[in-house]
Amino acid sequence: MTTNDKDAEANLDRLNENLAKVEQLSKRLVEVMTQRKPVRSELTAPNHELFAMGAGAYMSGMMNNPGKLIEHQLEFWSKSVRHYVEAQHLLMQGKFEPPEDDTPSDRRFSNPLWQTHPYFNFLKQQYLLNAEAMEQAVKDIEGLDETEQRRLAYFSRQIIDMMAPTNFLGTNPDALEKALETDGASLVQGLENLIADLEANDGELVVRLADESAFEVGGNIATTPGKVVYRNRMFELIQYSPTTENVHEIPLVILPPWINKYYILDLKPQNSMIKWIVEQGYTVFVVSWVNPDRSYADVGLDDYIEDGFLRAIEEVKAITGQSQVNAVGYCIAGTTLSMTLALMKARGDKSVKSATFFTALTDFSDQGEFTPFLQDDFIDAIDEEIEEEGILRSFIMQRTFSFLRSNDLVYGPAIKSYMMGEAPPAFDLLYWNGDGSGLPGRMAHEYLRWLCQDNRFADGGIELCGARLHLKDVTVPIFAVTCETDHIARWKDCFRGFQQTRSRSRTFVVSESGHIAGIVNPPSRNKYGHYTNDDHKLSPADWLDGAEYHQGSWWPHWEAWLSRRSGKQVPAREPGDSEHPVLCEAPGTYVKTKAIR
Repeated sequence: MTTNDKDAEANLDRLNENLAKVEQLSKRLVEVMTQRKPVRSELTAPNHELFAMGAGAYMSGMMNNPGKLIEHQLEFWSKSVRHYVEAQHLLMQGKFEPPEDDTPSDRRFSNPLWQTHPYFNFLKQQYLLNAEAMEQAVKDIEGLDETEQRRLAYFSRQIIDMMAPTNFLGTNPDALEKALETDGASLVQGLENLIADLEANDGELVVRLADESAFEVGGNIATTPGKVVYRNRMFELIQYSPTTENVHEIPLVILPPWINKYYILDLKPQNSMIKWIVEQGYTVFVVSWVNPDRSYADVGLDDYIEDGFLRAIEEVKAITGQSQVNAVGYCIAGTTLSMTLALMKARGDKSVKSATFFTALTDFSDQGEFTPFLQDDFIDAIDEEIEEEGILRSFIMQRTFSFLRSNDLVYGPAIKSYMMGEAPPAFDLLYWNGDGSGLPGRMAHEYLRWLCQDNRFADGGIELCGARLHLKDVTVPIFAVTCETDHIARWKDCFRGFQQTRSRSRTFVVSESGHIAGIVNPPSRNKYGHYTNDDHKLSPADWLDGAEYHQGSWWPHWEAWLSRRSGKQVPAREPGDSEHPVLCEAPGTYVKTKAIR
């Protein structure tokens, strides 16, 4: 027996061993699936009436204008058959090569075999032809209102993305090559990864995006020195230790969203916004929200305002001996900060000198990419979920956000983990993304019904805390930062709400990049620029056309604005005082609580 024969036999033995392991793991997979606690079906797909309406509208269109639809069908058939004939013709000539390929570039098909191998190229081209035909069919449907048209387009796109040949082992050259290179070990590890993710979520599949063992909150992320100086049932208040001899007189309190953990602003020293602000000479406080359990079921928006925002502001004033603070609200906390400012105006409370908003929606008249999920069928199902659970569980929100970018946040990671057997990357941002929080039931209901669906704050006012609050009652100086490619809080929608405020001093900025990267954009990286324009009466398109582009981060621009509203220099303050003893080191205890699955 030659050396090559021995190597081949050894490889075959290893392959058979790994395949046997796959069989054993399959039994574990069956066991975990029998323990599965499925999410209610109404939260996984739209009401079937949507597809029925779409089919009915399509048939109606065919009856009224059969020529148009037949033309599209013939075009699809012609392209599909022509491509098949061209592929067959080359094979009959003995040429092992694909026909001409003018399909658009797509990251999913980056493996050279999608271009050079007749089998894989045929699959790719046929898939893209089918995808194009489906999308065109949806676009051609008439008789649906705009909302239903957008929903149908979204869910049809989900079906198209799910059926991509890259999502199946037998038609993914990367996965097949890896299986051969590793003698099947990649398939074993992939199945291990799949089972681990299922076991972590009671049989519900949530793709793990980051290596959770690589990070420790307070260890290698969220490490800016500070102390917890106040705690109630809603939040812990962190005061950061000064790094300058003097600081601005007026303190800064940052109110992050409670859908996620605050440390997105303090991931690591190189990109920590909190650390950077402290270094500019400010007394910085951050609210770290509680991760609610089922005992918080009856906590509402009014509780977040009274026991959260207003309480934090009062404690910061007491600790620093100041009558005013500057406040920052990020995302949903920016929305709530706006409502808090309207309430403070009604009460004659001038505790907030200026307000800064990061990607904050206040006018929900256009629901943007969340339109598919903000209709009654989904919200009714969420109401049933929170009635049963007491909270809106974190992974339900995480899954919804992920499917807005399904190829990047669902299928792509799943292919690498389950087909290729790769470990999730040690990526701090993705770790934070998976470390979510639940929402109290009543608060989730109020936010979704009153703001997202009814748009009460911008349209007529919202009744909270014994007052009617309206967007036009926001009158303090404001600085709003939005992000050009943000799909969660689109900058044009943020601008529409910004325009309705009645502040005499207003600044609006559009940062390059998205919801996170556009905000967490330290000057040292010199990566993303930003746009400014002082004419706030323009349409969003005209505003951007006339805006001045600035290279680099918007942080220094904001800090120059903030410093003019932060008073004189005073000796730096150490965290806490006699009435606010240090309770523990930052990042505190609330941030380490894991969400209920």
